[in-house]
Amino acid sequence: MASNIAKTNAANAVVKNHNNTSVLGTNYENREAGGPIRRNLWAEKYENTEFPLCPDAIENYDKLKKIGQGTFGEVFKARHKITRNIVALKKVLMENEKEGFPITTLREIRYLKLLKHENIVNLIEITKTKASTQSRYKCHFYLVFEFCEHDLAGLLANPNVVFSLSHIKCVMNQILNGLFYIHCNLVLHRDLKAANILVTKTGILKLADFGLARAISSSKSSQNRYTNKVVTLWYRPPELLLGERNYGPSVDMWGTGCIMAELWTRSPILQGGSEQQQLTLISQICGSITPEVWPDVEKLELYNKIEFPKGLKRRLKDRLKPSITDHNALDLLDRMLLLDPKQRIDADNALNHDFFWENPLPESLEKMLVPHTTSMYELFTAARRGKPAQQPNAKLNVKPFFATDQNFERVF
Repeated sequence: MASNIAKTNAANAVVKNHNNTSVLGTNYENREAGGPIRRNLWAEKYENTEFPLCPDAIENYDKLKKIGQGTFGEVFKARHKITRNIVALKKVLMENEKEGFPITTLREIRYLKLLKHENIVNLIEITKTKASTQSRYKCHFYLVFEFCEHDLAGLLANPNVVFSLSHIKCVMNQILNGLFYIHCNLVLHRDLKAANILVTKTGILKLADFGLARAISSSKSSQNRYTNKVVTLWYRPPELLLGERNYGPSVDMWGTGCIMAELWTRSPILQGGSEQQQLTLISQICGSITPEVWPDVEKLELYNKIEFPKGLKRRLKDRLKPSITDHNALDLLDRMLLLDPKQRIDADNALNHDFFWENPLPESLEKMLVPHTTSMYELFTAARRGKPAQQPNAKLNVKPFFATDQNFERVF
């Protein structure tokens, strides 16, 4: 399988136009290389600019309903006027952009144009509204995706949607297959959470929202210096919380473990309100963070700046046993949520774990989803509860946070 997957050159490609510049007319390469970014003047000369891969075709779509809202854009269910195909339109928010096209959207386009897999959401095209004198030469860009009827967060929030053990195995098998594919292509997702797992009415899962994705260096001798301010807080691994900037696929495996546990608990298992509190909640179920269980952790930037709970034993399995009775599921979860990222199981070995190969075997979600004809998304669930659709980013609270019995209950 891996031999048929595009390698580094494909992962590092950029969608270009006929002038060999970024198709969206931005200083993409300069930004990626850390070079200077010129002031964006494209609006002043827009009518003379060609976008051969980005037609003025948004008028071909009828918006039907808003189905998503994120930091980087809005998502609408839409219908193509000619083909009648249902799609998802992601509107790119440009209001706060002073330097041209958002880097997160450029990344999403970059990787989704290259990553083609059943368990990766398909980017159909990029389109825009037509610029004119009436709009002051401004236009709105849209990414056109295949339509998926649900997201995993929306399904988990509905008590009428019941996942059997076989269904959970099917869900995890598909997530890990998608993850194995992107990791073989040397790409990190860096924002895995239930809301970013889309589900079709036939039960096919799709990894989505690649706005924080990043290529991994193929050289073993080079060190990656990535930002650690990625991954939604509740799914963020301990190494990022401690300031690690040289990381790899293990950051995605932590988020995958959090999602797996959520399939039983039906809500995120680590709901911290700050980075400090998140580390405390992790310590409560994974044990105290020490060099004995995590060699060289003391070398991380923030390790000596934070006061951790001490003397806590690992109790992940004990905490989850009331919800998870399958011993193979507990073992796989335990391997995904190891503190030391070097010891964390990878997607390849996770797919070969006994959890997927012992009865009951994975079963398609299609029949289970048949009665649920209304789409279920995190946005709709949050709106009904009167809460924000996405958990906000948190800043590090340097004041020590100590656990109480009340905080233990917030873990699940």
